[in-house]
Amino acid sequence: MYWSLMHILTFFLDLFTIMGITDSNKDLEIIILRHQVRILQRKVKTHPRISDSERMIMATLMNKFRRYSKDARQHLYQVLLIYKPDTVLAWHRNLVRRKWSFKREGKPGRPDISCELEALIVRLAKENPRWGYDKIQGELLKLGHRLGATSVRNILKRHRVTPVSQRSTGSWCSLLRHYKDQILACDFFTVETIWLKTIYVLFFIELGTRRIHLAGCTTNPNKIWVTQQARQLVWDLKDNDRDMMAFLIHDNDTKFTSSFDSVFSSEGVEILHTPYQAPRANAFAERWVRSVREECLDHILILNENHLRCVLKEYAGYYNHARPHQGISQHFPISGPVRNTGGPIRSRDILGGIIHDYYRQPQAPISSYG
Repeated sequence: MYWSLMHILTFFLDLFTIMGITDSNKDLEIIILRHQVRILQRKVKTHPRISDSERMIMATLMNKFRRYSKDARQHLYQVLLIYKPDTVLAWHRNLVRRKWSFKREGKPGRPDISCELEALIVRLAKENPRWGYDKIQGELLKLGHRLGATSVRNILKRHRVTPVSQRSTGSWCSLLRHYKDQILACDFFTVETIWLKTIYVLFFIELGTRRIHLAGCTTNPNKIWVTQQARQLVWDLKDNDRDMMAFLIHDNDTKFTSSFDSVFSSEGVEILHTPYQAPRANAFAERWVRSVREECLDHILILNENHLRCVLKEYAGYYNHARPHQGISQHFPISGPVRNTGGPIRSRDILGGIIHDYYRQPQAPISSYG
């Protein structure tokens, strides 16, 4: 009886209260009540759980209370049948906090530097040991990359590239690289014929282009023969309008006589003698001897001096005109026409098929080099 009377009094109190509020407040109250009814209609044994989306809806509705008067807000708080007003307001504060703490796409701050740009920076630093961070930054700006000097420093430090004060010290390799186009080297090597007869071969090699000049071969490299080969090389260079080299490197072999040196000295060429028992001091010449043996002479039985001369002439022609060289970025010692990139691939036999030279069909095939 008591609870029935209380329900009746509450009903009439709510009725009089509703009559005193505006239509917009009534609409908001209806929305809030309906939202709570949907939550209570769930068949759960304990207190109904509310999802994040429902919290967001309730917090948004409660946020609209700020536009109403104090009495209207007080009435609307009374329609919250499930949760307390403080709880709903706490939900709203949580939503505001999550708004400013959500995970943004990408990393904050400056964009990442691509691997290609990092490789370019390291390349500039290694190829130009006297360039500092500002100089590299300016070079990058010229190439269309806007990057700070500090970023350049951090990249070089990460790749363990030392500062310019430590990188700018010169080396013998970098120094000699400036003079390689002015250096000519020469040496002898021997070939045993099928009859075990020893033939001596004299050759010259240009360090800059790796071009080979075969002076000749003989079984008796005496003073007269060696001096004549020196004169012949000088004449050939002049006939081809080639400038004389500034230096000539050879070892201390007794076959390189004073008259041999005098031929080159008369042309302004300075003779550089390698130390005793130091073949690496004439490494370019030694490397060519290895190439001609591994690619040619180790696969042929030499009959006589004339046979050896023909074999070496054909191999030297291939070596100068068509053999790519790692030391000069896979180019040829004697640069020819622009390589054709179209047409079917063909091959020509060098030295009877010991070496195969490949070319594109539009290029005129050459039976032999010389």
